[in-house]
Amino acid sequence: MTTQRERGETFRAMHAGPAFIMPNPWDAGSARALADLGFAALATTSSGFAFTLGRVDGSVTLSEMAAHVRSIVAAVSLPLSADLENGYGAAPEDASLAIARVAEAGAVGGSIEDWDPHDGLYELPRAAERIAAAAETAHALAYPFTLTARAENHIREHPDLADTIARLQAYEAAGADVLYAPGLTSAQDVRTVCEAVGKPVNVLALPGMELREVLDAGARRVSVGGALTWAAIDAMFEAARALADEGSLTGLRGTPPVARGWDRPEG
Repeated sequence: MTTQRERGETFRAMHAGPAFIMPNPWDAGSARALADLGFAALATTSSGFAFTLGRVDGSVTLSEMAAHVRSIVAAVSLPLSADLENGYGAAPEDASLAIARVAEAGAVGGSIEDWDPHDGLYELPRAAERIAAAAETAHALAYPFTLTARAENHIREHPDLADTIARLQAYEAAGADVLYAPGLTSAQDVRTVCEAVGKPVNVLALPGMELREVLDAGARRVSVGGALTWAAIDAMFEAARALADEGSLTGLRGTPPVARGWDRPEG
């Protein structure tokens, strides 16, 4: 098993090398599955994790997220970045505490976004202040912790690319290590963002995108958010619906994880 310092150094170095895909498990079992497929780093998904608790996105507490991080870190030896939503509070101190708590739980990266369900998009000075507080905590840790700053415009009904870029530039100046604007839908928008900032850019993969085009446009990291969660749930629903409506057992297929050696410790 690797140490947290080794995972942090590996994750930081990955952003200086070739572009990579960082999928999002929703629990420890899906994390093991993704590790088994050879991915080099993982990130949590707030919506996918909330689903495992029977809730909607935005309803998870920081303590629950820290426990979730701890369970995944115990299951796999890959670097893990945590989706911390808005830092579980509007104040800069909340963003700082969120970083500290998931770092204590074993994460080597985390993202802070500039939107919350009560206030909507934060005004830019306030949003940048929150990233600065998170960066101060992240960079004071005893090992590399990669902070991602998210500009939420495009998934919060404000698809203003100029504002998105202004926000990402401010977050870069505030100390973010990676910049992220989920909801970009074209390679040209990805290219425009990447050319406007000096730090690595994460792009959210969306249906209709071509991965090669996104990477050619300058993305250093690609994640999938809750998409793998919903793909798995859709498959379960289809099998269960066939069972309930038709008495069909054809959807009950799959390989138990023990067959892949999961009865042995990962590492």
